[in-house]
Amino acid sequence: MDKKQVKKELTNLLGSKKVLTNEIDLMYYSYDSSFLTKLKPVPPTAVVFPKSTEDVQKVMAFAYNHEINVIPRGAGTGETGGCVAINDGIVLDLSTFDEIVEIDVSNMQVIVRPGIVHAQLNKELAKYNLFFPPDPGSSQMCTVGGMVANNASGLRAVKYGCTEQYVLGLEVVLPNGDVITTGGVKSKAIKNVSGLNLTKLMVGSEGILGVVTKIRLRCWPKPKARGIAMAVFDNLDDAPATVLEVYKAGILPSGIEILDSSAIEAVNQFKPDINLPNAEAILLFEVDGNPPSVEYEGTTIKEIAEKRARMVEWATDPKRMAELWEGRSVTAAAAARVRPDGSRIFAGEDISVPLSKVADTLRAIRKLGEKYGIKVVNYGHIGDGNVHTAPVINPENPEEVEKVKQLVHEIHLLAIEMEGTTTGEHGVGVVRREYAEVEHGLAHQYMKKIKNVFDPKGIMNPDKLI
Repeated sequence: MDKKQVKKELTNLLGSKKVLTNEIDLMYYSYDSSFLTKLKPVPPTAVVFPKSTEDVQKVMAFAYNHEINVIPRGAGTGETGGCVAINDGIVLDLSTFDEIVEIDVSNMQVIVRPGIVHAQLNKELAKYNLFFPPDPGSSQMCTVGGMVANNASGLRAVKYGCTEQYVLGLEVVLPNGDVITTGGVKSKAIKNVSGLNLTKLMVGSEGILGVVTKIRLRCWPKPKARGIAMAVFDNLDDAPATVLEVYKAGILPSGIEILDSSAIEAVNQFKPDINLPNAEAILLFEVDGNPPSVEYEGTTIKEIAEKRARMVEWATDPKRMAELWEGRSVTAAAAARVRPDGSRIFAGEDISVPLSKVADTLRAIRKLGEKYGIKVVNYGHIGDGNVHTAPVINPENPEEVEKVKQLVHEIHLLAIEMEGTTTGEHGVGVVRREYAEVEHGLAHQYMKKIKNVFDPKGIMNPDKLI
């Protein structure tokens, strides 16, 4: 079926208000936040906006019968090309399918459609003293469906874990139009070990198995108190050593962030009034819970950090906490300021390594940056070994573009060499699929077999993840 006919049939199926076919409109869907899509933008054949599970079924049945690719998309904040039609097809924009179906306070769970924005969901849950703990940096924009697709996490994963810990069940439209409910058709149980765990299989599958149309999430009570400790180190190795000692003391902070010297430089150039101390590393520990436990844990962290740090500060005053946290919160935006004509690119930005290898990894990335003559700003969630690497280049310079491609390739290989992974929270998409076999070995072949069972015609978000 040619593209004109596809557009016509989709309009007949859903109505003109739910279908985009104009070239200018389609151009916007040729991108996500990844550097890859900036280099090679590919517009889809059409974009559709389903408003119900039935709408999704109609599109999937049509696409299946005519062997047309379908690419599920949320807010487009992903950084791996995962929601772009790299080989043509229909983009299924779920961002307007954003209903909160039910907030079940007595069972501490919520049922939502995939398009609900993370921050908006937590705003509604807060009315009941509940929250959905994963907290990606794109909280104000990203959709919960996108978080499920990529098994997203964020700053507080060290205590609260990733999205998968909170997904109790899913409604999924399969490539042929069938609808399945995982986690039990009628279940509202918190625990369920009945049958194969298809919920966990779908979480993190990046849209290659089916389209998530409903999500049942576990919620937690909001903590009553919070505090932040900042520790400044002259020796990079002292930072992970301090984190390990905090763990050994029986304390699990809600977040532990690291800024190395490159990130400190970037923040101070971006916003001089923050005035972070010049150092090899800064750690930020966040603790939450009831007030007495927060005070005990914060004081203990301060005592432990003072053994190695040049300076340590502990704060529970909201104004001071905001000031201490500000340096970390602006780091991503500040990265580009390390050179006047620079842009921060998203290409190899979320490797994850064991805690014992964080310092060696940061040093190795610094050397790789020097090798290719590219500034790289490093920061991340050290509590779970998640290191964000932000290369800064002039994207209009072809030579720099080629150099940064090689740099990013070596960073991914470095992550595997350090007994880590090429992605800690942003997903695989197109950007990292070439490392799947190296990272997973024979298991990669079984991933392909599972994909073929769900999607025998290969139409669901093809050429992503595996």
